[in-house]
Amino acid sequence: MCLFEQIKVLHENGLHSNLVALGSLVLTVSENQPDVLSSPWRYQTMVYMGKALQQQGEHRRADAMYKKALQFVKAVTKTKTCKTTDLFKEGVSEVDVKYAMAECNMAVRQFTQALNVLESIPQRHRTSKVMMTLGRLYQQIGMERPAITAYKEVLRECPLALEAVQGLLSLGVRGAEVASLMINVSNNTMCTEWLSLWVKGHAHLHARDYTSAITSFRQLEENSPLRHNADILATLGETHYLAGDTKNALSTLERAHTIDPLNLRGIDLLACLYASEKQQRELEALSMAATSVTDSAPQPWITIGYYCHLTKRPTKAIYFAHKACSINPRSVEGLLLKGTLLLELKKLQEAVMHFREAMQIAPHRFEPHKGLVDCYLAMHRSREAVTIASNACKLLGQTPRALTLYASVLLKDTLTVSKGKSLLEKALKEDPYYLPAVYLLCDIYEQDMRFDAAIELLRKQVAVQSTCRLHQMLADLLSRVHEEEKAAYHYSVALNLDPGNSRVIEGMQKMEAATDAIDTTPYDMEVEDIADSEGEVEESDLEAVWSDVDFSFSGQ
Repeated sequence: MCLFEQIKVLHENGLHSNLVALGSLVLTVSENQPDVLSSPWRYQTMVYMGKALQQQGEHRRADAMYKKALQFVKAVTKTKTCKTTDLFKEGVSEVDVKYAMAECNMAVRQFTQALNVLESIPQRHRTSKVMMTLGRLYQQIGMERPAITAYKEVLRECPLALEAVQGLLSLGVRGAEVASLMINVSNNTMCTEWLSLWVKGHAHLHARDYTSAITSFRQLEENSPLRHNADILATLGETHYLAGDTKNALSTLERAHTIDPLNLRGIDLLACLYASEKQQRELEALSMAATSVTDSAPQPWITIGYYCHLTKRPTKAIYFAHKACSINPRSVEGLLLKGTLLLELKKLQEAVMHFREAMQIAPHRFEPHKGLVDCYLAMHRSREAVTIASNACKLLGQTPRALTLYASVLLKDTLTVSKGKSLLEKALKEDPYYLPAVYLLCDIYEQDMRFDAAIELLRKQVAVQSTCRLHQMLADLLSRVHEEEKAAYHYSVALNLDPGNSRVIEGMQKMEAATDAIDTTPYDMEVEDIADSEGEVEESDLEAVWSDVDFSFSGQ
């Protein structure tokens, strides 16, 4: 058996490291003794070497070997010592080699080089996988028209290439047009209903019509053959999250993770929700489950980052967030986590950079806008903060979140408080139970000494939802209007929800101190009266003492 046949055996048996060891020797021998390998065998040995190196993760070395193989093809065909068909007789064509080169370039994040390699393939020779990769690369660098053309070509060959479908929808192509490209399979009655509903749901999602998208995905999950599908549930959870419905997002993403713990879809958002709800035990379990799946995707590193953030280890959290961003520079969740951590560490300029990058990738997301507003407020750059918040309302629509964000900035300036108040009232008309707007509006009522209005608003909230802050704010206000018994009840509820909350404990202590002052003052007066040698205090004098005590307390 000749040397090339031995190399081929190693390739067919997947012995990549052995192939690399032997191939490097054989190629050197063939350079010094050209008769050892024929031209087709020498080319094929280079290709097998490139594939073996690629399998071992040596992407730069593999790319160099593929280039060497193509240069050899050019040299041989130029001298007409061998035909191109003879060189490619093993089935590894120039298109296959170039696609492998593009894969190597993408693995080391050389996306421009990958695009250049794929574009060098003549149009008529571009396969579906080449067009799909071109579509992704075009979309990544913002070349929308070529990306749409590439995705459409993929669907003409493969009508159920669902990633291409999502790519077209994300680029603004109408759902009906996309569905028409899937006509070959959409006529199949076995999948017509659920497939059209899937396309409709994603069309609504990419059009930012979250209410309609949620309706479509719920129908898929509840009333179709796709019940209990982890990907559908994860998409539904993500849609709830994008709509600002964190409660339903949390429960839905938890269900998706329970059905398929090895599916990484949506677990970065689930980690974010666990961290915001301070569910440390659940977040720890999630991060352990995610890291057991892979370490080459950003999601596991993001979950660990949130866990470190929740457990007050910001330096480690930033390291893990950076790791996620290095794996996928376009990871919005990684950028948001890193920006949030940098903001908390007062590294404001770096935080701004990360939030801006996240906004460029996903301008429809609320979190980058809020992050930038928080950064500019911390830097005392109110004008920029107002601009970002105003643009958020224009870009995201007059949603309760966007209106509340804009109002929170306007409230910083006494001249624009009234406008901020009207925006909060508008937000609560859209969603009467949106808590961030409730908290800010109650603060305004309290500053204006409108305690009854604030108490009424908070009572309406605690009738349907219960948070520590709601009960704490209500208890503080009830204490101010001398309804101590009701205040004590709400303090106890708040303390049960968050036993270590310092504001609740401080409020209870203040109320108890004020109550003790009232209880002890009459006793002290009686002792003084008993010690008085002049005799008893008349009834009218005693009433005057009580009124003085009451007055002094109300003044406090």
